[in-house]
Amino acid sequence: MTITNQQVIRLKQMLVQNNQEISSAKSGMSSKTARKYIKSGKLPSELKKQRYWKTRSNVFEEELERIELMLEKSPGLEAKTILNHLIELDSSKYKLSHERTLQRIIRKWRSINGADRAVIFCQSILPGKQSQSDYTSMNDIGITINRKGFNHLLFHFILPYSRWEHVSVCHSESFASLTTGYEEAVWSLGYVAPEHRTDNLSAASKSKGKVRVTTDNWQEFIDYYGVTASRNNPGVSHENGSIEKSHDLLKSAIKQQLMLRGSKNFTDLKDYKQFLEQLIISRNGTRRERLLEETKLLKSLPSNRYYAPVIVEFVVSRSSTIRLDKVIYSVPSRLIGYKLRAYTYREEIELYYGQTLVQKMPKISKELSKVVINYRHIINSLIRKPGAFENYQYREFLFPSTTFRVAYDNLSKHYPANGVKQYLKLLQMAAMNSESEVETALELLINHNTVPSVEEVKKLIRDNSTIQVKVNVRQPSITEYDLLLNKTA
Repeated sequence: MTITNQQVIRLKQMLVQNNQEISSAKSGMSSKTARKYIKSGKLPSELKKQRYWKTRSNVFEEELERIELMLEKSPGLEAKTILNHLIELDSSKYKLSHERTLQRIIRKWRSINGADRAVIFCQSILPGKQSQSDYTSMNDIGITINRKGFNHLLFHFILPYSRWEHVSVCHSESFASLTTGYEEAVWSLGYVAPEHRTDNLSAASKSKGKVRVTTDNWQEFIDYYGVTASRNNPGVSHENGSIEKSHDLLKSAIKQQLMLRGSKNFTDLKDYKQFLEQLIISRNGTRRERLLEETKLLKSLPSNRYYAPVIVEFVVSRSSTIRLDKVIYSVPSRLIGYKLRAYTYREEIELYYGQTLVQKMPKISKELSKVVINYRHIINSLIRKPGAFENYQYREFLFPSTTFRVAYDNLSKHYPANGVKQYLKLLQMAAMNSESEVETALELLINHNTVPSVEEVKKLIRDNSTIQVKVNVRQPSITEYDLLLNKTA
């Protein structure tokens, strides 16, 4: 039986009041064993001898010199590569099961002869010195908007000392998303840090010979806020370590909240952004004390934001579309022929007729899509001209989801003469009421092998309509008002 240090310590404690036999019994050891530890005055761990002998022979004993020469020539060789080479030389002697033994041999050789490794120097993070930002992909989490996959990035901004953070949804690591994310963050915070660090984004830096320098646009933007731009060295992400670690913690928190929510689907982008906003508010709530300490050392914001909208005037075409920044957008058909003025912001476009705002829509990057057609803008015209649907150059935008596309195919097959008209009426129904309700009804019909006609969809939507609750409101008596007036008098 192995004797522990605690047993020997108990033995010595018991000897103060008891004889050796009683003390050894109460300590769980024999009198002979007790005498050994009393005589030596040492603990079991101190008496344990290190083993220098081998329990089995080393199969690589004869090849140690060859292995060492291979490592000296190519220090990056892995055990598996060397073992496969030795097996080719003598398959009767060397087996794949010997890999662990070879790994220990190589590890021991590297401990003596290996090259120096990079040292991570832990830094003291000072309050009010720096802010950091970076992008993190959310594609692996599986967010959907109205049941459609929503691949996107989060622009993530933090203050390393207090851990205060802010996020914004974007689709690319562009200059627009960088400046938008930064401005949203600092205006939400109310302050700016003297220095802002990014990694080597092409939106913020460019190659100049053998070095990277800040781009003119980013320098101009950062100068406006009175901030110094910095970046980590290429390929050395740990220099931006605070934000890198925060990515993991943030995404873990998002996953946990999605589990509590019970769904990764959001009705629209606004719904998803509200979800993120509430999560960030909750996380920042635990950082108030350190944030208060840090904000005393931060700089004030300028009087206005940096970005001003690009203003363009145009006439809406007969196809109910406009072209802005090389992207075609649809607009409500009532605006055809009108001369409008567009205020193009980084995330949004506002259309004005005179001084009246007539349309507001998200701005889409030309890298993401060159055409953005909203079927709600043109569906009423298509109802009147159903023949235009078949060869409409932007027809694919008239299928809000795969379900609508399957419904159209089914209707075309079962009603060759008027299948298009029926589909357009379904699309009109989705535009005027609820797209999600129509889509749900279509899914039910398709899954039950029922033709998704307008009549069938209407039945399902009618059956699922909200039941109106009758509310009885008691008519007050005039005498009650008289009593109230008498009390106030």
